[in-house]
Amino acid sequence: MARASRLRGGHGSALPGLVAERIAPNFLRDVLGRLPRGVVVVSGTNGKTTTTKMTVELLRAAGLKVFTNPSGSNFTRGVASSAIAEMRWGRLDADIAVVELDEAHAVHFVNKIAPKYTLLLNVLRDQLDRFGEIDTTASYLQKVAAATTDTVILNREDPRIADITAKKTVFFGYSDAVSQLFPNDDELYGLKIARSPKSASIVLEKIDGEKVTFNIGATRLELRGAHNAFNAAAALALVKEILNNHCHSRLDPESSKNRNQILNQVQNDKIEFDAKKMLAALSDIKPAFGRGESFSVNGVSLELILVKNPSGFRIVLGSQYNPAALTMIAINDQYADGRDVSWLWDVDLSCIKRVAMVSGVRAYDMALRLGCQNITINHVDTDLDTALTRFLGDHPDQPKQIFTTYTAMLQMRKVLKKEYKK
Repeated sequence: MARASRLRGGHGSALPGLVAERIAPNFLRDVLGRLPRGVVVVSGTNGKTTTTKMTVELLRAAGLKVFTNPSGSNFTRGVASSAIAEMRWGRLDADIAVVELDEAHAVHFVNKIAPKYTLLLNVLRDQLDRFGEIDTTASYLQKVAAATTDTVILNREDPRIADITAKKTVFFGYSDAVSQLFPNDDELYGLKIARSPKSASIVLEKIDGEKVTFNIGATRLELRGAHNAFNAAAALALVKEILNNHCHSRLDPESSKNRNQILNQVQNDKIEFDAKKMLAALSDIKPAFGRGESFSVNGVSLELILVKNPSGFRIVLGSQYNPAALTMIAINDQYADGRDVSWLWDVDLSCIKRVAMVSGVRAYDMALRLGCQNITINHVDTDLDTALTRFLGDHPDQPKQIFTTYTAMLQMRKVLKKEYKK
């Protein structure tokens, strides 16, 4: 099955995982349960893909072999498919697994294999048609935390996340100096919630353009946007906990009679969190696909920016919107986007003066929303391919930016990757 998956192109299909789940219900437990440093789950409404990528690259920079689900398939069968593609002779050559999981599917996953560490990012009003109200999503994440055998890393600044209980908890957060960049979901709707007084392992202290300062030092990020700086704080807190927690041996104590050999190997395998090394590694991390990716279109920059919910859209407008760039907004309502796009009415779009192109399945909903804030629109076209071609052809010397929902991003990215150099 693993060989067939690789011949088909590796991570692109969830079918191998679906088959594995049917014929071997304990597949994930049997494969991931062998990894000496265990399994890490990353979940929450926003930032899973980018934070998982950061975590994986930081752990690799520390010298660990890491398995992850790079396709972005964040359902249980997607993790299984990724594992099948990476296996050799029935095993994964990895020290640790770091997997991104959809909030609901994370519950299914931890029922199969308990994670050693869990990172919970946030709970926002996203895809209410799938999950129901926001407290339902929080209840899913509480179940994931309860199943975690060692440490749960929590966002101090999200009141529903900060209240989650677990065997052991560690927090990440931001300082008062940057708090205005991160409206939480309640503040978005006019509620004022007091910030948690809990101390945080990693604190985002300051953002000055590309330079980002944490309580452990400063670095420059290639990933633009305040949300990515905060994702970095989450990844650093998780990696710090993993590396500083315990020594681990790659030997199986039950299969060895040489106790001294095991103890020596444990000491050799100990890797401690080196702040300077981790910050240097962080500065080299490129954006995950579609999350602030930059392309060169005939020598002019184009930035592809994912938006999923009102809080996330507000944050990227506040930290990434370029008033000098030609702007396109693409809104779809496929299952992966969320069918209900009424959240568009909760986004303050006042920083935008003109939109050159509005597209996607729900283009006219977006156009109506823009019109209600008296924002000029040049063109509306529900055909995404046609709209993208026209947008790229207009004002060829002007920088461009596209704010887009998930499935529209995937469709446009295929064109951009094929036709234009990154």
